Amino acid sequence: MVGRSESRAPPPEPEDPSGDAGDARKPFLLRLPPGLMAELRSWASRDVRSLNGQIEFLLREAVRTRRKGGSEV
Repeated sequence: MVGRSESRAPPPEPEDPSGDAGDARKPFLLRLPPGLMAELRSWASRDVRSLNGQIEFLLREAVRTRRKGGSEV
């Protein structure tokens, strides 16, 4: 039809073969039980972080601990 704009999703970003996306952030859906979400929100508030920032911080700490080398992710 003339004059009608079609809405399309943007093309997917190419994968980085090295596995290192640099500073790029990828959206990721995470489903959590309400109680855990509330606890994380409260913890984030006490640490003056966003919920997303708190989850990222905790994941980085877990990876660092697992590596046992303490190298930055």
